[in-house]
Amino acid sequence: MESRYKSFRYIEQLQSLVGETITLKGWVYNITGKGKLQFVMLRDGTGIAQCVVFKNNVGEEVFDNCKTLTQESSVEITGKVVASEKAPGGYEIDVTNINILSLSNDYPITPKEHGDAFLIEHRHLWLRSSRQMAIMRVRSAVMKAIRDFFDGNGFKLIDSPILTPNACEGTSTLFETEYFDLGKAYLSQSGQLYAEATALALGRVYTFGPAFRAERSKTRKHLTEFWMVEPEMAFFDINDDMDLAEDLVEYIVQYVLKTCQKELATLERDTRPLEKVKRPFYRMSYTEAVEWLVANDIPLIKNIDGVATEIRPFPWGEDFGTVQEEAIMEQFDKPLIIHRYPTDIKAFYMKRDPENPKVVLAMDMLGPEKAGEIIGGSQREDDFDLLLERIKKENLSEEEYKWYLDLRRYGSVTHSGFGLGAERVIKWITGAAHIRETIPFPRMIYRITP
Repeated sequence: MESRYKSFRYIEQLQSLVGETITLKGWVYNITGKGKLQFVMLRDGTGIAQCVVFKNNVGEEVFDNCKTLTQESSVEITGKVVASEKAPGGYEIDVTNINILSLSNDYPITPKEHGDAFLIEHRHLWLRSSRQMAIMRVRSAVMKAIRDFFDGNGFKLIDSPILTPNACEGTSTLFETEYFDLGKAYLSQSGQLYAEATALALGRVYTFGPAFRAERSKTRKHLTEFWMVEPEMAFFDINDDMDLAEDLVEYIVQYVLKTCQKELATLERDTRPLEKVKRPFYRMSYTEAVEWLVANDIPLIKNIDGVATEIRPFPWGEDFGTVQEEAIMEQFDKPLIIHRYPTDIKAFYMKRDPENPKVVLAMDMLGPEKAGEIIGGSQREDDFDLLLERIKKENLSEEEYKWYLDLRRYGSVTHSGFGLGAERVIKWITGAAHIRETIPFPRMIYRITP
């Protein structure tokens, strides 16, 4: 027996339904009109359609009921689909009946301007605005593109645990909880260590899920809970890793350009810069980047509570901040990969360059248009003794990482991987002003509701 839901009709289908009488179910986005004519803008999650209510077509009772409709009232509207150049989207509904499901009273988000604090407090309702709906649809497309890319290139999706017994990206950014009688457990900062284990079983894998960082950062690019995709590949070196990262980002951007034209238009996003995001991307070493910063008088700036306490020429060995990244990216019209960072500023699991142990075989991809870092990755240390040395140097527990060291004891091979922050990419592609707009319910240091 055919499922009832297959008979539903949606606004995104109107082009193929011209001339048919259908019923749409949704919410009133706006209503205007006078005299014997009312215009109901209806949204159903797939789009917004103009529904024309003419008193002579619906009768006095239905017309009077229509005039009681308010913003975000839920309704069923029946009518004939008509092509119309003047209607948003090119199609409208010539209404024959309206069934009111629920009237909305005093909806708090009106067409007037609202402040950021008010909107984020009402995030559960703010999601209904045309801009936020467009961003969420782009988000959905980005997530699909990521999965399609890896599934189509021989990767296997492997789920990594969210509760972990130890750190992956440093002990200072962990959320901790009590785990029964076993002591502390932590929300995962990354699925990487587990992906390494599964890559040595299946060859090419990826994890895709939430990650948690207890960073006290209030920038427009930071969340405490975000989604990250992390591929891990046996037998890949750092060059293979960078090639794959370029392929992935190109695929995501081009997929969104192909499938989300309407949403990008709603966001008034200039797509010309995105159209340039095609391989090959730009590359430079960390050392070359530092030389460029010094030559162009881009200093190291350290500050406390927004007040600069130190300004000096950028020294080799410091990590780049937003000022340096954005300055470097002003010269590039598509992503840049910076590789071979100083060993002392990178994680213990990154492999030191055999030709220069002062640097590790790590890479970060920076996006243009002030996107910031969108990918971080490396070739992993595959030598047991060298990895153990790094674990001890970082004062990490050898016992807790025993299973991770086992990966080097039994059939160790060259392997690499990276992490891509989905919200960073969505912010860049959509042109969103703040990363909080790129996830349905953002978690930041000052917000855990709604």
